[in-house]
Amino acid sequence: MRSSSYPVLPTRALRAMVVLALTAGIATTVPAAHAGQATAGPAPAKAAPTVAAKPYMGWSSWSMQSSKYPGLNPDGDYSYLTEANVLKQTDALAAKLKKYGYDHVNIDAGWWMDKSWKTGFDQYGRQTPDPVRFPHGMKSVADHIHSKGLKAGIYLPVGLEKGAYGDGKVPVWNAPGCTTADVVYSDLRTTNGWDNAYKLNFDNPCAQKYIDSQAQQFADWGYDFLKLDGVGPGSFKSGDNYNNVADVAAWQKAIATAGRPIHLELSWSLDIGHAADWKQYSNGWRIDTDVECYCNTLVTWENSVNDRWDDAPAWSRKAGPGGWNDLDAIDVGNGEMDGLTKAERQSYMTLWAINKSPLFTGDDITKLDSYGVSLLTNKEVIAVDQNDSPVARPVTPVGDQQVWGTKNPDGSYTVALFNLGDAPASVTADWASFGFTGNATVRDLWNKTDLGAHKNRITEALPAHGSRLFTVKPGGSALTTTSYEAEATANTLSGNASVAGCDACSGGKKVGNLYTGGKLRINDVTVKKDGIYTVKVAYVSGDPRSVTVLSNNGNGTSLKFPSTGDWGTAETVSVRLALKAGSNTVTFDSGSGYAPDIDRIVVPQSV
Repeated sequence: MRSSSYPVLPTRALRAMVVLALTAGIATTVPAAHAGQATAGPAPAKAAPTVAAKPYMGWSSWSMQSSKYPGLNPDGDYSYLTEANVLKQTDALAAKLKKYGYDHVNIDAGWWMDKSWKTGFDQYGRQTPDPVRFPHGMKSVADHIHSKGLKAGIYLPVGLEKGAYGDGKVPVWNAPGCTTADVVYSDLRTTNGWDNAYKLNFDNPCAQKYIDSQAQQFADWGYDFLKLDGVGPGSFKSGDNYNNVADVAAWQKAIATAGRPIHLELSWSLDIGHAADWKQYSNGWRIDTDVECYCNTLVTWENSVNDRWDDAPAWSRKAGPGGWNDLDAIDVGNGEMDGLTKAERQSYMTLWAINKSPLFTGDDITKLDSYGVSLLTNKEVIAVDQNDSPVARPVTPVGDQQVWGTKNPDGSYTVALFNLGDAPASVTADWASFGFTGNATVRDLWNKTDLGAHKNRITEALPAHGSRLFTVKPGGSALTTTSYEAEATANTLSGNASVAGCDACSGGKKVGNLYTGGKLRINDVTVKKDGIYTVKVAYVSGDPRSVTVLSNNGNGTSLKFPSTGDWGTAETVSVRLALKAGSNTVTFDSGSGYAPDIDRIVVPQSV
């Protein structure tokens, strides 16, 4: 059964057009009011997940399919996807990257479409491979992938594709009495990011049966991974028709009975408000739009590689064993084809690693350049992605120069420096941002070099869009600090600023409503001597927001604080403030915009 009612793949590329049109823990003294509070006992140990225990690694077809790079798609847009090309990349992955952990070969959109975008379905409304693209069928491809010691991945859009409906008369496999008319709503409402499918109606058991039939087919073919695309809320869609949580739950249920473990990955730009659902029912979720530029290279820095620095922080606490934040393909293997400078390629890989994103490349593995190989096969950087440390977060505001970090189980820290500006600049990581002071030994992970001891901080001159990645082992002492609660009665609130309850905040309260002139001034911040202090700010912000921070009567700087993910989660960033010996004030001024809510500040007792 074949349909040509909609051009799925070209429509998928519209994401890029839409995007172009839209343009670490605190070490502090315990406040006296909380001393002696009871703490909960340890949570019961959970069994380690059998799927997605670590972020997956591998290769995906979409980057090359979507590119207009010369020679990639000679038979028309998206024509790269063929059995021959998948097998060629499989063999190259096995030979070059498998020993470094890259073990997935993921076939993306189009495997059931001919080169004029006509879709093909079997007698049960399930996608069937195009005989020209995949002449030996999908099981044969999976068998070859498995023969190389690799895992096979496949792709579907969410919902019942329109071409599979067949006037509602198509029977559902292994579901006597069920037809496609039974699995969708009678008004044929559409769903997914392209509206190319009818929304499944799970009030009728036949809908689950249809998902079961698809999952069983993939299991029978031998697939280990499924990317479910166009999922909402997300994919630039919202509202009841585009809420596919029930679909994702149905897929999890179907996979559980299909007789084969299958990693379920969701795409794209998933709604963070449903993060708990994605975590409950799947093994990974795309937090952003496509990384590909749909241009004459695979990606570009501006479209939308650099967007991830703004978008990733909100999701940092959502990931963990069994389910990971997916930043999309890591196209750093061939500078000419990728369309990036060496500095950009390293920063790209660095951000993905510290966020524990799946590391799957979309490059032509047969044509990796030597620098690309050095990035993709750096074992120390791969270990950052694969180890048991929490996902890193920015420890400074998210301007052009940023510091990200996370604490490792052995007491060391992973620290990344980024210069996102268009000109060279120096970036400094202060040890005070991580709660310690004194000397620390530094290991440069990209250059595989020990840099020796650095006292209190490390500063590096970085090229435009450049980065460094370190392991930092404290050798000094924990930082002695004093906390100042935002809601303290001695402080001064002006404009709309007001105190509100906050379960996630240190004193159970915060200062919010900092907008259009609202200000919080924290009074009587005392230090022993003049100096520039690294002050931690604990805050809550459901989206990235800027605030001007100043000490005493100085000139403030507007700083953008990264999202904490929601309005019930507190995080910290560090700011550098000039304080004088004795009493000081620290002011948060919303100016003409909307500022984050402030929980407290944490001030070192020495510079």
